[in-house]
Amino acid sequence: MRQRKQGLARLLPPVTEVLRGSLVERYVTCGNPSCKCARGERHGPIWYFTVTLGRGRTTGGIIAAEHLDRVRTWIENYHKLKDHLEKISEINRELLRRDRRQQRKG
Repeated sequence: MRQRKQGLARLLPPVTEVLRGSLVERYVTCGNPSCKCARGERHGPIWYFTVTLGRGRTTGGIIAAEHLDRVRTWIENYHKLKDHLEKISEINRELLRRDRRQQRKG
């Protein structure tokens, strides 16, 4: 179990390259009646980053195309980090249970 825990720790992405939130792809109309979007050909894709900060509080903004890959990677890293930390926590809980059993026997 301790080796598995160390293996998971080695798989953690750099903590400076994580971002909690979501990317949303949108197609929009500009409101100009002579624009192509008024005929159904919307502008886009436009990528929005959104994150919920707390109850009823959401923030975010438009992500420039040149930053899209980096933002996707950071969001993926966040999910990997969260997943691996949960697995490490499970291992630590099991190790504590085993230690308590050992103490009772000893």
